[in-house]
Amino acid sequence: MSEKLNINESPFENIIEVKDVRYSYDEETEGGGHEVDYAVDRVSLDVKPGEYIAILGHNGSGKSTLAKMLNMILTPISGNIYVGGLDITSEDMTEDEMIEVRKNVGMVFQNPDNQLVATVVEEDVAFGPENLGIPPIEIRRRVDWALSTVGMQRYAKHAPHRLSGGQKQRIAIAGVLAMKPRCIILDESTAMLDPLGRREVMDTVEKLNRENGITILHITHYMEEAARADRIVVINDGRIKMDGTPREVFARLTELREVGLEAPQACELAHELRLAGLDIPDGIIEVQECAEAIAKLFSDSE
Repeated sequence: MSEKLNINESPFENIIEVKDVRYSYDEETEGGGHEVDYAVDRVSLDVKPGEYIAILGHNGSGKSTLAKMLNMILTPISGNIYVGGLDITSEDMTEDEMIEVRKNVGMVFQNPDNQLVATVVEEDVAFGPENLGIPPIEIRRRVDWALSTVGMQRYAKHAPHRLSGGQKQRIAIAGVLAMKPRCIILDESTAMLDPLGRREVMDTVEKLNRENGITILHITHYMEEAARADRIVVINDGRIKMDGTPREVFARLTELREVGLEAPQACELAHELRLAGLDIPDGIIEVQECAEAIAKLFSDSE
């Protein structure tokens, strides 16, 4: 099934707008008479339809807290968040509007076992649409399309617990996809997978973004994964420290190290070779680029 859905057709310039948002896990919040420790502190961020953004930060930096606010799992104590033009921080939101937001911003968590609810793969993928009251014929169409899109259609009748970690995560993505979201947030969704599983999930995510126009926010600790995004946002101590293309962000290697992050291995190697006095060009982030630059050094020296 090769159907493509124009999910991100929208009259809005930004699918998500975060404006001066704060969040604290303290029991007391602003005005409570003590200094508040903010997990997210005055963050502003615009996300355009169809963007693929990687969000980086050390443990406790605030990136997962921000993601949960975008999906209405957490509510900011100040600031505003708009999804598809709706202010999801408004106390006047109707139940229908809340359902619309949760439908349009799907979330895939770190452990797929926490997101799989049925004993048969196709029933698990159907769970979300069923809860939205989608007619059975449309649910069947969505389940088939979602499983085909993530390359798991032949496992439709299998038991999820018998699948590999990467396959389970792809089923979790299919379950979100069947709700026709405009945006999918992956909260360290490859952290528990082996290299093969990570590659399966990343190939699926890129396909959803490139072929179906789904906006992707990918929270990850893997720099090679981040390098595949269109844009990288680095969060440190609850605030945005960097925002740019992968080449722009990874060129700031010293600043990344200061906040406990690294660059992709190819970028790190190229940096060390430059420090050693070798003529390696700036901006290298991919293994192939690094290999070609080193090969050129050898050929030039002959």
